[in-house]
Amino acid sequence: MLNKMKLWKAFNKEGLNKNECLSEQFNDSQIPHHVAIIMDGNGRWAKQRHLPRIAGHHEGMKVVRKIATLASRLGVKVLTLYAFSTENWKRPKHEVEYLMKLPEEFLGSFLPELQAHNIRVEMMGHKEQIPSYTQRAISKAMEETKDNDGLVLNFALNYGSRDEIMWAVRNIVKDAKNGIINEDDVTENVFSQYLMTKDYKDPDLMIRTSGELRLSNFMLWQLAYTEFIFTDVLWPDFSEEDFLNALNEYQNRSRRFGGLKSEEQNE
Repeated sequence: MLNKMKLWKAFNKEGLNKNECLSEQFNDSQIPHHVAIIMDGNGRWAKQRHLPRIAGHHEGMKVVRKIATLASRLGVKVLTLYAFSTENWKRPKHEVEYLMKLPEEFLGSFLPELQAHNIRVEMMGHKEQIPSYTQRAISKAMEETKDNDGLVLNFALNYGSRDEIMWAVRNIVKDAKNGIINEDDVTENVFSQYLMTKDYKDPDLMIRTSGELRLSNFMLWQLAYTEFIFTDVLWPDFSEEDFLNALNEYQNRSRRFGGLKSEEQNE
């Protein structure tokens, strides 16, 4: 089990590297391979401080930097962040425009650190519908980090799970018409290969901040057997310690995937 306070102190102890820390505290098999986060609460954080909503989004990007770096140090392989949904276009125009400019600002300043931590940037969602300057910023970060083989920092941008599933179904139908695939070939594993997450394992852990208890059209297929953790902490206040607390809770759960553990089968 992860001793969260001891680990937190270890990560804050100057000069202690990842391997030294993990050798004391972690069994590698306990670290979630894929963590997904619904980063919620930026607007409420700003409202509580009598600031414009965009101030909350700006503060939230600083948290992305901290959590991505920590996840990389811990050995998480994929970190998927719900950055902008297909429904977020309904928000006020000035807020949407600001959100579309954030990747350019964030990835531009964060790129050297991404390289230093061997982090690879990826995106899932429909890129063609976002502004050209946003596309350029993301494409640049993806190109410059493509050879990194550490953590995959996967931004879900202009992403919606129902849209993704419909997109997958249309592509399966198209391939069936073209004789590429037969009806009997369509298994769960094959269907998963038509999703935007086809290169990644399904998330082991999903965290949603701000106290909301819903998925908001996020990875509906992929989260079937994922462990959920909901926290009241608003995303701009979400700290490295909060992330470690979530991992601690995850490691204390028993994942059965619909079956039973061997000891339960004998009861």
